[in-house]
Amino acid sequence: MAQLARAADAEVVGVATQQVPRRLPTYVGKGKLEEIKALRRAAPFDTVICDDELTPTQQRNLEREFEAKRLGAGGETNDVKVIDRTALILSVFAQHARSREGRLQVELAQSEYLLPRLAGQWSHLERLGGGIGTRGPGESQIETDRRIIGRRIQRMKAELERVRSQRARQRRQRRRGGVAIVSLVGYTNAGKSSLLNALTNADVTARDQLFSTLDPVTRRVRLPSGASVLVTDTVGFIRKLPAGLVAAFRATLEELQEASVLLHVVDISHPNAPQQVEVVEEVLASLDLDAKPRVLALNKADLLDPHLGENGAAPLTGARGCVTSAATGLGLRALLESLEAAIAETYAPPPLLAAAR
Repeated sequence: MAQLARAADAEVVGVATQQVPRRLPTYVGKGKLEEIKALRRAAPFDTVICDDELTPTQQRNLEREFEAKRLGAGGETNDVKVIDRTALILSVFAQHARSREGRLQVELAQSEYLLPRLAGQWSHLERLGGGIGTRGPGESQIETDRRIIGRRIQRMKAELERVRSQRARQRRQRRRGGVAIVSLVGYTNAGKSSLLNALTNADVTARDQLFSTLDPVTRRVRLPSGASVLVTDTVGFIRKLPAGLVAAFRATLEELQEASVLLHVVDISHPNAPQQVEVVEEVLASLDLDAKPRVLALNKADLLDPHLGENGAAPLTGARGCVTSAATGLGLRALLESLEAAIAETYAPPPLLAAAR
């Protein structure tokens, strides 16, 4: 959560945790809520981020709890904005989307997320209505905005369907070309883009930041035998990835369906590497890709203890793979050999058809 917040250009000034047995109207209990309010005296903050998707009611209740009872010393309000994990991830995606397709996918997910929350967005107008000589504009404005957003959602879905059809045509052309396809998958910030750059001498944007790459990038890689494969970098996964975001990125994620082999990149230096592997496997299973052949690249080995060998066992329960470092080039040859072996076992090039008269 702290990494996500920093990726959205927010400064984290405090963290509060609580285990609750059931969904609460204010997300956390009354005591914990008072504790969070008290933090403002020591570390003033203007935003609270919850590590789950809030219901519209929970979000409104929390914002009312933090609502200012008075104006600040300079006359400004000191209300607190409440957002949930989904809104935070969408904000990060919106900042990093570069292509027309990426922006469309993010805008669609944002619009579908916003639609059931419009009542809370227009609560300031609802408070204006109800006086003598006034006509409450809140409800009519909400209905107008719902229609506008509904039409926008339909338009974006239609545009993305055209993108999806175009991608399907491109995939058919690649299949006819008889070149195997490898798709990079992994937890966000595992080093997929850096590994692609190391394998292909490409210049794909690679930063030590969550979701720095959203748009799929394909490059040609030469295997040790001299044959070539296409390697595609895709969006990274994360714990509690919003279902709406997965649906919006369907056209992008369908690239994984056409892959001969999945190259699962793991940040082996991360203390939660086993849990991150589980998250990726869960997302792949939800996309019906759990049976797809894969090769494991245990990346960022340069950040580990130097005694770990290039082909040594990885500190992941029951897992072995090629230990690599995109930064130093460690293990890249062994990784290409593993990919070639996996492709030879699974990839059947399309038959050549000859016409004669």
